[in-house]
Amino acid sequence: MTEDATGIAVRQWGELAPSAVLLDGFHALKHALRFGAEVGPVVTSDRDGVLELAGRLAPDVSGALSALMVEVDRAVLRSLVPRGHTTEVAGLAVRPARRTNLGVLAARPRRAPVVVLDNPRNLGNVGAVVRLAAGFGVTGVVTTGDLDPWHQNAVRAGAGLHFATAVERVFSEAVPEGPMFALDADGDDIRSVALPDDAVLVFGSERHGVSEELRGRADRVVSLPMRAGVSSFNLATSVGMALFHWGGPA
Repeated sequence: MTEDATGIAVRQWGELAPSAVLLDGFHALKHALRFGAEVGPVVTSDRDGVLELAGRLAPDVSGALSALMVEVDRAVLRSLVPRGHTTEVAGLAVRPARRTNLGVLAARPRRAPVVVLDNPRNLGNVGAVVRLAAGFGVTGVVTTGDLDPWHQNAVRAGAGLHFATAVERVFSEAVPEGPMFALDADGDDIRSVALPDDAVLVFGSERHGVSEELRGRADRVVSLPMRAGVSSFNLATSVGMALFHWGGPA
């Protein structure tokens, strides 16, 4: 018996899912395709709805998405992605080679900073930072600690923009070289400091801050302006403020 398109897509999904990146929802797929990810298979329970959405929001990827999508029953889609996105579409993509990403992060001179998240504790925050980094065109996002920045929850929060910048987890001692600025409430006001294009910007978690190891390696400790009595900003907010200071109007 010849295997139909649904059967092929489900079989391929099962074979590839353990090592692939889950692209959950239209926006994650859109960005992955736009920034050159190797995508497939893609399954949807509403092909016409997804193509209508692509026609309005991302006509540049409509053709590629149409060629990749296989329509399946909603029950089949939920068996593959139990907590699927409301856009009723999901896909798998090949994770970029670690060696390639590390090469991008290490290359000098750099035209844009590297953002370091020192032992982050929330995957949603990691994804939000990746989304910011992609928007500002930074060289990449590096994490230390035990969270995988390519976890599906981080990729979903990042709307698939992991493919638009270099994202990797490293040991603290392997953080990329460059002028290092650690963000801490006790530092100099960041508004008085010019951040160079090849800066390495280190952000700690809201609770613990930057580790002593990375703080000790920093060329300078800087702080964000904040009202007295407020203990901290959300991690992604802090990154966004620092990147705006780097890339904003002179």
